[in-house]
Amino acid sequence: VLLLQAACWAGVGQVRYSVPEEAKAGTVVGRLAQDLGLEAVDGEWGRVRLVSQGGGSSVEVSGASGALVVSSRLDREELCGKSAPCALRLEVLVERPLRVFHVELEVTDINDNAPVFPAARKNLSIAESSLPGSRFPLEGASDADVGANAQLSYTLSPSEYFSLDIQKSNEPNFVPDLVLTKPLDRETVPVHRLVLTASDGGRPSLTGTMELVVSVLDANDNAPQFNQSVYKVQLTESAAEGSLVVRVNATDPDEGVNSEVTYTATNFFPLSGKDVITVNPQTGEIRLTGALDYEEVAIFDFRIEARDKGTPPLSGHCKVVLEVLDVNDNAPEVWVTSLSVPVPEDASVGTVVALLSVSDRDSGPNGRVGCAVWPSSPFGLVSRFAGSYSLVLREALDRERVSEYEVEVRAEDGGSPPLRAVRGVRVPVSDVNDNAPSFSQAVYTVLARENNAAGAELARVWARDPDEAGNGRVSYSLWEGGVGGASPSVGWRAASSYVSVDAESGRVWALQPLDYEEVQVLHLEVRAVDAGEPPLVGNATVQVFVVDENDNAPSVLAPSAGGAWGVSWVEASPEAVSGSLWAWASWGAPAGQVVAKIRAVDADSGYNAWLRYEVLEPRGKGPFRVGLYSGEVRTARALEEADGPRQRLVIVVRDHGEPSLSATATLSVSLVESGEASASSSGSSGASS
Repeated sequence: VLLLQAACWAGVGQVRYSVPEEAKAGTVVGRLAQDLGLEAVDGEWGRVRLVSQGGGSSVEVSGASGALVVSSRLDREELCGKSAPCALRLEVLVERPLRVFHVELEVTDINDNAPVFPAARKNLSIAESSLPGSRFPLEGASDADVGANAQLSYTLSPSEYFSLDIQKSNEPNFVPDLVLTKPLDRETVPVHRLVLTASDGGRPSLTGTMELVVSVLDANDNAPQFNQSVYKVQLTESAAEGSLVVRVNATDPDEGVNSEVTYTATNFFPLSGKDVITVNPQTGEIRLTGALDYEEVAIFDFRIEARDKGTPPLSGHCKVVLEVLDVNDNAPEVWVTSLSVPVPEDASVGTVVALLSVSDRDSGPNGRVGCAVWPSSPFGLVSRFAGSYSLVLREALDRERVSEYEVEVRAEDGGSPPLRAVRGVRVPVSDVNDNAPSFSQAVYTVLARENNAAGAELARVWARDPDEAGNGRVSYSLWEGGVGGASPSVGWRAASSYVSVDAESGRVWALQPLDYEEVQVLHLEVRAVDAGEPPLVGNATVQVFVVDENDNAPSVLAPSAGGAWGVSWVEASPEAVSGSLWAWASWGAPAGQVVAKIRAVDADSGYNAWLRYEVLEPRGKGPFRVGLYSGEVRTARALEEADGPRQRLVIVVRDHGEPSLSATATLSVSLVESGEASASSSGSSGASS
């Protein structure tokens, strides 16, 4: 906005210059600074700038002289085309103060462009029957220059048959016509070659030429003729689209358009042939436009017409027979026409599982098909007649080993290379009840503590049946069994009175608490029965060993007296003295003398029944001691009268159970004279025996 306002304030000035195009760089166009009345600053014209309205400019202001000079190539045709005059509008900006001057530069034309024809050669076809005076318009030349430099004139090379006539057109230039001046004779001169020259009005004049090739056309008096009346061709059905079928050829002795032949295909049999082939109208080449299929059409029959371009046109015909040859392009096809599945695992060898149909659309060896089954067992193929097969059982089946077969029927034809097809057949095997339940162990050995709670689980048995569904569903039951090591008071009892088995889980559980002192071993037979028809059975033995617990205290027994010193007593009850035990010992008996023997038993077994004896009273060092495991009561020292007439001993009998149980017995030892002791012993012995 500031620049425009300044320009307005500075005033307006305008000068005009002209310069010929193609002027050399540095050529002075005009003394711009002088013509505008400008003054240099410090001898330079740096304050003067040139602005072109169209952007770039081929002139500039010389900083040294202030003159307008050519800076780059000036081409009037490039700048203005055919417009005349060719004026460039420039603006000169002067700083301090800012002023604007308008400069108009006219670029004048020079003859730097020769006339140019549309083509270097023009072909003309003229019938030999054309009359003299016939006119044939020609295309004129053009010249990029303007004015006189673009004014054209034409001349023709010398010819006795043709002349040139110039016709005024709507444009400033003239258009030449070729005029026939003498009748043509094709047999004498079939082609005339002329040169048309265009000259412009420049000084010096520039020229352009075009060659005229005049072909004399013959009269159409001959029809095209094929070199064969029938073309027989064989192509394989695998021929690709675009493949050459055959090239037909028809000749016409005429000349020019009368001998130019075009080809068309007609009379197709079958009609689908028109979608399969095409004929090149100019060359007669017949090519495939669709795929051949021997299995659809084996022979195509059609006609080819050759028509010339005369007036009226004449035509000739030939027949083409295309035979399609078979190739192995169809793989065998396999269909399952009937399928009988599942197959019972007890099916007999030879059972038909499926019926199959095999075919190949090809012919000859390409259509002969062989079949095989994979894997080769347990099934095989049997051919009933050509193209029909039965899938039969060749080996016995076992569903528990293989429950389903994926069978492939593989077909291969006799082509080269052969083509193959595979059809998968799924053959499930149905179950039959051919497997009895089998226990994981033939004998189950179980340890069970006595005094267990009723309902306690003693063991769990498991039988596997590889069959499926009901054939593999197992139920358990007790079959037989008895008691081993039972107390004589119990007698024989069935194992089922002690234990039972859960029919579904195989859990063996106690019906009542077990008593080791009553029964030590339970022998029982467990049956596993499947739900098949008929049902199959498996057996296993279960041995339940009752483990003793320390649930019985020792019992003191009354033994027979023996030896020099006798003992008589009654049995003591557990954990309390039930009676007095009496023994006699003489004064003066030496240390170690056996006075009595305490005998006790324990209904338990093992450590629970291993007994030890101790003197509970009197405590300290008394005259008697008892053997820890023998129960023998001996003198600990020689007996003296000071020991008194009687000694009372409390003997405790303990087992080794956890916790330990015990019984006690009281032993009264009478101290007597030696003779009395012997008599008492003898009497006691007689009584005990």
